[in-house]
Amino acid sequence: MSKSSLPKVVVIGAGIGGLTAGALLAKRGYEVTIFDSAIVPGGCASTFKRQGFTFDVGATQVAGLEPGGIHHRIFSELEIELPPATPCDPACAVFLPGETTPINVWRDPERWRAERQQQFPGSEPFWQFLQQLFAASWEFQSRDPILPPRNLWDVTQLVGALRLNTLITVPFTLSTVGDALKWFGLDGNKRLRTFLDLQLKLYSQVTAAETALLYAATALGVSQTPQGLYHLQGSMQVLSDRLVASLERDGGKLLMRHTVESIECDENGVTGVTVRNQKTGETRTETAAQVVANVTAQDLVRLLGDAAPKSNPIPLLSLDGYRSRVKTLPQASGAFVVYLGVKETAIPAGCPPHLQFLYDYDGIIGENNSLFVSVSHPGDGRAPEGKATIIASSFVDPNKWYGEGIDYDAMKAEYTATAIAKLGEYFDLSPENIIVTEAGTPRTFEHYTGRDRGIVGGIGQRVSTFGPFGFATRIPVDGLWMVGDSTHPGEGTAGVSYSALTVVRQIEQQVGG
Repeated sequence: MSKSSLPKVVVIGAGIGGLTAGALLAKRGYEVTIFDSAIVPGGCASTFKRQGFTFDVGATQVAGLEPGGIHHRIFSELEIELPPATPCDPACAVFLPGETTPINVWRDPERWRAERQQQFPGSEPFWQFLQQLFAASWEFQSRDPILPPRNLWDVTQLVGALRLNTLITVPFTLSTVGDALKWFGLDGNKRLRTFLDLQLKLYSQVTAAETALLYAATALGVSQTPQGLYHLQGSMQVLSDRLVASLERDGGKLLMRHTVESIECDENGVTGVTVRNQKTGETRTETAAQVVANVTAQDLVRLLGDAAPKSNPIPLLSLDGYRSRVKTLPQASGAFVVYLGVKETAIPAGCPPHLQFLYDYDGIIGENNSLFVSVSHPGDGRAPEGKATIIASSFVDPNKWYGEGIDYDAMKAEYTATAIAKLGEYFDLSPENIIVTEAGTPRTFEHYTGRDRGIVGGIGQRVSTFGPFGFATRIPVDGLWMVGDSTHPGEGTAGVSYSALTVVRQIEQQVGG
């Protein structure tokens, strides 16, 4: 098909998912325009600067840079270089309540095996079981299945990715990590279960009792070679900057500070978007035959409003069914984040780049009872010489930050002080060591990312929302697609990039017939 006959594509949102979809489509010859309401691209993987410090807003580590990994594949197609990065080793150092020696999630598989055998005696059969599931799932995912399938072509892509070894995962499609712990007689192991709860909350947004077993096998296995997690040189912003450069090189346009206020449809499907220029206040309709929404499922429904194009009469695949399902989703998590610029003397010797702390077994994971912490390293581009950044995040209920009668400023100050006090148990956060202090709440994230109530990390990888039961990239409106952490395979720059690649393949198939 000639370049001139390809349909126009509008992308809503310049997060990593939207930028990846836009850059790939532009490389393949489509006319692409991306709109985003923020000042800088990157979404939850963007950055901001204060007094010479560069802070990663949300995401602080990257998977998929290794040969064959999703970022490696996409950057190779775009003919751009991957950003420099160093492997995270350990991927995370986890401190349980009252313990001063962490559980180190080492990059080397044998070292990690020795660590977990020492930390959780008698649990090795459980870990070996997870490894078997991970190996089969990873091979399956590498063949680019489309999950969940929504038409015959999607089904052919799914079936084409199946192999005999994939079948070992099928009996566990409806199982959770909590189920697996019971099978191995480990459900009473408090330290193991707490460790799993902490790690899985980061990746799946829910604890072991609810996390889909097949998702957990991948989330817990991807930290080791030949895969791994990486710390980008400079900041997370370099990932989006390179995607923007590729997009614009191939004729695509990125318009920041442009808010998409609604998705327009007629009875046959999508027709474009209504967008407002924040600088001028002007509102206009941008027509497009294809619209890719890098938004949450909740925000997609909001943008569609009362649109009623004809759709599949089957409730599961209909627009009305889609709206109903989104409405009944469990509340997603928000985040409270403290950003500190400190003197290097505040950082203990040998401090790993990522740490996780739980302060009380009886408290919930989040609400400042647990913190996920990212620390810059000398020369990584995030802090001036002799200084460092500390970013500490905690899951919170976003609803408590909204409503009448809330003293927002007082609550923000209280959370900030509590987080710094907790961090002071590990770091030297005496007043003379702290140079910059910033804090972000769900309201902050909503303001800068446009996500409803500032929710982070997607919809939660429960059995009911993972894999074949998850939210599809194909929306029940012709020409409308969704990428991002609401879709399979979930959160993280690797996950949203995979969903973007899926949408690009689906658009190509639809346009090419």
